[in-house]
Amino acid sequence: MDNTYVTRTLADLVRINSVNPAFSDSKTNERDIAEYLSRAFAALGMETHRYEPEPGRVSVVGRRPGTGGGRSLMLNGHIDTVAVDEMSDPFSAEVRGNRLYGRGAYDMKGGIAACMAAVKSLGDEPLAGDVIIAAVADEEVASIGMSAVLEHHKTDAAIVTEPTELAVCLACKGFCWIEVETEGRAAHGSRFDLGIDANMRMGRVLMGLDDLEHALRERDPHALVGPPSLHAAVMHGGTGTSTYAASCRLEIERRMLPAETEAQVLGEIQAIIDAQAARDVTFRARMRPLLTRSGYEARPDAPVVRALMGAASQHLGATPPITGAGYWMDAALIAGAGIDTAVIGAIGAGAHAAEEWVDLDSVTKVASILADTARAFCGTGLAATR
Repeated sequence: MDNTYVTRTLADLVRINSVNPAFSDSKTNERDIAEYLSRAFAALGMETHRYEPEPGRVSVVGRRPGTGGGRSLMLNGHIDTVAVDEMSDPFSAEVRGNRLYGRGAYDMKGGIAACMAAVKSLGDEPLAGDVIIAAVADEEVASIGMSAVLEHHKTDAAIVTEPTELAVCLACKGFCWIEVETEGRAAHGSRFDLGIDANMRMGRVLMGLDDLEHALRERDPHALVGPPSLHAAVMHGGTGTSTYAASCRLEIERRMLPAETEAQVLGEIQAIIDAQAARDVTFRARMRPLLTRSGYEARPDAPVVRALMGAASQHLGATPPITGAGYWMDAALIAGAGIDTAVIGAIGAGAHAAEEWVDLDSVTKVASILADTARAFCGTGLAATR
């Protein structure tokens, strides 16, 4: 595997500002890094396709065509990053020892560089199935990039290169963002006979949520991702100290196990509201989901998992650990489209933090693992069955 190519490519990627516009007052987007990747994929001999569901929100797909009759494999990573406000030199791509520093080095431009190095190492070697790289926008917010790509590209399997410390990740939690609003009645602070305090009413909801949160963590945990959880993330209520609050709005995040559904999660919150309404006929509250992303869990006997485990064992000198992720990732969207999906990525630290770095040797190892997985999964003469 070409270590020089890995380091040079990753440095190029980190030097390009691709902060998600949600974190920059819409001053940045993924257009520049998509331009770079379009040229780089073409230089690898790949057919290139671009998708732009919103202005500037560009995803790039490179396709290495197979000779026919084999299974297709998607290598995936996201090209947007979170904010850089607390970083002193976020786009330096400085190399110190075996670490490359900068925003996105670990989360997850190292994964994109590994995908590109894997395709480069395949060279002109004939594989029966297609290998594509999907470098997508907006994973850090709403995944409009991955959603757009899946409208055009369906493969037999996928490997997502989120950082995993060289473990094989086969599950992740989902999440549901929920808004609850309690209704009060505005009045002067001296008029207790007229005013109804929406903030106080939200306090009753919070008490129920606290009980639910403790109950969630006492449930039998999932073997790979642990128990479900929730927290009260943002709350707004009232207009002034001497005014009864007419309304109070709460945003909740509920982390979901792979098998949990939005309906189940919303039902638990609605039960808290209904219980308060049963105690007080004047209690008024509304609930609505804001965004839901289901979790996922891979089949451990899926062909792509077996191929990935075999390649990783060879390059790591031991069977890699099997893990799950408490956070959400695009792997869940891909799996939800009916594509067998596994995750493996590099060693590093500092995702979303003031200092971020990735271990370059581990990026190269991921690239070697991806290339050998492609050979095993897409290989010459392999029947296009799953």
